[in-house]
Amino acid sequence: MRALFGTDGIRGEAGVPPLDAATVSKVGAALATSLGRPGISVVVGCDTRVSSGAIVAALSGGLVANGATVRFAGVVPTPAVAWLTRELEADAGVSISASHNPWKDNGIKIFSAEGRKLPDAVETAIERRITAASPAAPAGNDAEPALARAYVAHLAGSLPHRLDGLRVVVDAAHGAAFEVAPAAFGAAGAEVVARNVAPDGRNINEGCGALHPEGMTRAVIETGASLGIALDGDADRIIVADDTGTLLDGDDVLFLWTLELEREGRKPEAVVGTVMSNWGLERALKERGVLLIRAAVGDRYVVEGMEKSGALLGGEPSGHLIHADLTTTGDGTLTGLHIAALVAASGRPLSAQPRFVHTPQVLKNVRVREKTPFEAIPGFAARRRVAEQRLAGNGRLLLRYSGTEALARVMVEGADAALVDAVAGDLADALRESLGS
Repeated sequence: MRALFGTDGIRGEAGVPPLDAATVSKVGAALATSLGRPGISVVVGCDTRVSSGAIVAALSGGLVANGATVRFAGVVPTPAVAWLTRELEADAGVSISASHNPWKDNGIKIFSAEGRKLPDAVETAIERRITAASPAAPAGNDAEPALARAYVAHLAGSLPHRLDGLRVVVDAAHGAAFEVAPAAFGAAGAEVVARNVAPDGRNINEGCGALHPEGMTRAVIETGASLGIALDGDADRIIVADDTGTLLDGDDVLFLWTLELEREGRKPEAVVGTVMSNWGLERALKERGVLLIRAAVGDRYVVEGMEKSGALLGGEPSGHLIHADLTTTGDGTLTGLHIAALVAASGRPLSAQPRFVHTPQVLKNVRVREKTPFEAIPGFAARRRVAEQRLAGNGRLLLRYSGTEALARVMVEGADAALVDAVAGDLADALRESLGS
């Protein structure tokens, strides 16, 4: 069992174990020794949180004390670290970020030499080494601005069509992409309306970005933009707005990318979603002869599903999208660029592109004091059976705990919106009564 690593690396309140200086230093030491050879190179990047610099210093101290060389990219998106790790032929990459979490939190995401998130077994092996590791003094790092510039050039250079003539709203959530996302769209020829690009260490994700895209959609309408994108704190996920201000989630983007492959004569046999992917997407893909494979929640599990099935496309409704020809992990900026390129190449507005009909879906989060297995909660099994009987085969429900927060998630989906909402509410109430914090 992993004690430190969750579904997306190590995450928690900055300054508190496991994100205190001593433990972070030991994580660096454990990573260095796990690679098992002298002279290793590790790429490190971070987001804009006030705590990120100290965590970078502590991690680097543990790495350097155990023979590693650190290439510090400065403030860059998590997917930039993944790309740079592979591009520079480094032995590993580390992104310091808590993604969509509040500013007081932070996290550590580790990438392999191939730019992929680590499998559970490798994270477990690193955890074992952390216990035996010794903390080292923090190490100073000078950022290499050329690394961020190289990533911007990579993003713009990946496009099949320039964006000249498009106006794009870019909401960077005061996060890791506050410089590179506007720069990439500008380099590709778009007129950029940049929003939330003034980080102060504490405003990351605050009322903006992918968690709060309302401001972005208003800006699209007010400026007459062709589309808008809203990123989260580390820019590995995206929410898109079309030219009318209508929001598109990750399922919508996955569908558009599938159709684009079909137009290119590369129609996929399957794409990978998650257990949270909408039924409507599954049905729409099936009508086109494409199978939706469902993976566990988390973009690394999507990537694993893609590798096993050979699928070229995968993604989550939350906005993590992976195109295997272009990236090894979710990259919100890259995804937004390619959706914009689709619009530019087609000559039709995004609002006129094909859509699928979403099945009503309700997700309720319940803050819990402990993550008791659902089957072990007294009386809950009976409440669940009643819920399933009410859906009567015309819907589905999914119960899971968040891997990064003290939350139980209740998802219910079906044809009847009122019934779906009622069933989700009943199950959420049952969990709140038993486990509510």
